[in-house]
Amino acid sequence: MPVHVCPALRVMVVDDEELLRSGLSDILDTAPDLRVVGACRGGEAVELTHMLRPDVVLVDVRMPDVDGLSVLSDLRRLPQPPQVAMLTTFDTDAYLGEALRRGAAGFLLKDTSPADLVNAVRALGTGSGCLSLPLARRLREYGIPDPANAALDRLSAREREVLELLVDGLSNADIGHQLHLSMGTVKDHVRSVLTKLRVNNRVQAAVLSIRAGLGSAPGRVR
Repeated sequence: MPVHVCPALRVMVVDDEELLRSGLSDILDTAPDLRVVGACRGGEAVELTHMLRPDVVLVDVRMPDVDGLSVLSDLRRLPQPPQVAMLTTFDTDAYLGEALRRGAAGFLLKDTSPADLVNAVRALGTGSGCLSLPLARRLREYGIPDPANAALDRLSAREREVLELLVDGLSNADIGHQLHLSMGTVKDHVRSVLTKLRVNNRVQAAVLSIRAGLGSAPGRVR
């Protein structure tokens, strides 16, 4: 019987600094299930994405040739948009809320460790969000217009348990193991949480819950 091999996740890196583009690409290419198909400056991002069809694009929030937020908006308007995560530093907090509103699927510090970078890109490829640990607290005041406590009141007790574990950085598999639930049941609960909180992805759900004080310690949303 032939063995089915899943295709590698296609990744593109968008940053104005060639050294950073090269470094991130080298790290990601070490993972057997990831493949960097392109790396470019901001002004080339939309055309190259349309040509190469990456699954995940990492975009610097602040670039001199073109605004990273504009690149994010343009990528999200494509017929089959990739998952887009923003590369940032601690001095760009003001951009994070707007990036969230424009559909960013995650946020990564530029000095994220190689292992965390690879895991974050894998999570993005599954449609999950990614949130670097130090950035979680920085996002408390951003991105969710609905009053946090009122939104959380829509959740059942089980859904709140799932959300708490999601905020703590657990994957669906880890949540299932901890709560003794099947993977399908966990996915159903996560989907219901997103619907009830009126958010688009796990990152937005985590931000809302952090604002409301839910979850033990903000972690990486995988």
